[in-house]
Amino acid sequence: MGTGRFNFDLIIALSLFLSLCLFPHTILAQLKQDYYAKTCPNVEKIVRTQVEKKFRQTFVTVPATIRLFFHDCFVQGCDASVIIQSTGNNTAEKDHPDNLSLAGDGFDTVVKAKQAVEQFCKNTVSCADILALATRDVIALSGGPSYSVELGRLDGLSSTASSVSGKLPQPTFNLNQLNSLFGANGLDQTDMIALSAGHTVGFSHCSKFANRIYNFSPQNPVDPTLNKTYATELQQMCPKNVDPRIAINMDPNTPKTFDNMYFKNLQQGKGLFTSDQVLYTDGRSKPAVDRWASSPADFQTAFITAITKLGRVNVKTGSDGNIRRDCSAFN
Repeated sequence: MGTGRFNFDLIIALSLFLSLCLFPHTILAQLKQDYYAKTCPNVEKIVRTQVEKKFRQTFVTVPATIRLFFHDCFVQGCDASVIIQSTGNNTAEKDHPDNLSLAGDGFDTVVKAKQAVEQFCKNTVSCADILALATRDVIALSGGPSYSVELGRLDGLSSTASSVSGKLPQPTFNLNQLNSLFGANGLDQTDMIALSAGHTVGFSHCSKFANRIYNFSPQNPVDPTLNKTYATELQQMCPKNVDPRIAINMDPNTPKTFDNMYFKNLQQGKGLFTSDQVLYTDGRSKPAVDRWASSPADFQTAFITAITKLGRVNVKTGSDGNIRRDCSAFN
């Protein structure tokens, strides 16, 4: 009897140990919506005021902040490590080639919000939490859903360009590659498709999709999954040898509204990246695209679930992090 009980307890302990090793991103690390209720009760209002101010200055604040949150969470977790500036002896995440296109307005949004929060709650709120709150706020300001944000993240103690390689989705990815990368962060295919709709706002430089309109393959210079009229428009906006600074709206219809138009565009062959259009051309993901194209409410529900799960990825607690005084530099 005693031996059996011991074996059962041992199996449970081993199972828990393996789950922690194999799926560390699933540990919630005590995140909760009212984390600062006693220590900084007005933090959400303070952050929102700064985000609104930045939003009035430029709409780029919206896609820049969303991308910053995504790029942060997918590399070492949601710990604001992407905001750290490089120094003489360290090349930080933000200077990896995959992050050079992150617009400065996203960084500025978080830095300004942090400065405002510090005036009321010194050394209390992490940059990682401020980025999570600012992301929610820009989505709501641009017409998307508002949602409750789980808080309690600490800021990371490491930021290296080398840690970025292979961690972010590429414009050329197929469905298997997308699912693999998102799956490594505890996100399933449904989450991946919902989060891809972040492309309903923002822009891309021509070089990111030039292969689809000029040299897709020897047989088809233009990607056959691309809407022909849209392809011609893209060629006009992105002629060969175009100025690399030229940017194109990701959503050709409602580029300044966070909505479900992204999925309607995919139905018409107007996904800008291969990694966008594949969500419709691959039969495994097409049903979700069709469903959300016809139901904004269903999309918003799925998006809130997905971005909440994204915010839980590899959260830092205890000695693994701290509250950064300056979001762009370690203490």
